[in-house]
Amino acid sequence: MEEIILTTGGRAKLEAELIKLKNEDLKEIAEQIKSARELGDLSENADYHQAREKQAFVAGKIAEIEYKLSHGRMADKGGSAGVVAIGSHVVLKSADGKEEYDIVGATEADPTTGKISVSSPIAKAIFGHKVGDKVEVETPAGEMEFEIKKIV
Repeated sequence: MEEIILTTGGRAKLEAELIKLKNEDLKEIAEQIKSARELGDLSENADYHQAREKQAFVAGKIAEIEYKLSHGRMADKGGSAGVVAIGSHVVLKSADGKEEYDIVGATEADPTTGKISVSSPIAKAIFGHKVGDKVEVETPAGEMEFEIKKIV
């Protein structure tokens, strides 16, 4: 299994989600199950079965988050040292224009919000580089060149 690397923000997000699942979602599901039981015959009660399936899903999600929190390693903030590392926010310049990314562990990656995994092609190429460095990256669209403009 791949190492779980968490940034401070990613850990906080997981902890908040865990609290919500335990304190809100499970209580809501328990109420749904209670209401469905009051309707009588459980063998043909779709509401009861749906609530039980939802309960199992939430329990699985809780277990997954607890595993990530207990087995995850906190990322060392490397951007302050002037090199790209996990936890860095980078500004890149390419032929397509300016792009900004947060380098995160695989469990936090969300390219639609600019959070790319440390194992992504772009992150692998710029990892350990400094402001002003130019790197070439093999992407699905072909080879691209990026210049690192800023590391925060």
